[in-house]
Amino acid sequence: MALDERDLFTEKPEIRPVRYQCIRCRRTAEYGIRWIRRSKKARLPAGASEEDRAKFAKARNYLLRLDDQVTCKACGKRFEIPSQHSLMIADQFAGLPNEEELEREISAASGDPAPEPAPDVKPALPARFTRKSTGWK
Repeated sequence: MALDERDLFTEKPEIRPVRYQCIRCRRTAEYGIRWIRRSKKARLPAGASEEDRAKFAKARNYLLRLDDQVTCKACGKRFEIPSQHSLMIADQFAGLPNEEELEREISAASGDPAPEPAPDVKPALPARFTRKSTGWK
């Protein structure tokens, strides 16, 4: 009996944030896109034929996009995700740089000084929270 593809992989849903520009209002926002991560199982299920063994040997981890459209956060219109990649092999996204690295590289290439990250300084509490309480017993 031939095995189904789902027998070779474990499925795990995940949401990946991506920035898209609405094609109607031209505003850019970050959207959570739903994906299913299919990871190859550690070993082949019992009762596999030679054909199934060949499929299992060639199988690789991949992401499958579930969402085809998103709703604009500004104007409320639905638009298609402007990417033709609804399937990503693990090799394709393993070494991709993140958004901050890209922004630093772009600013360095354009000659702009790189913005220094702001130090994490907490604002001082107002006096009403720091003075001793009086009258409360």
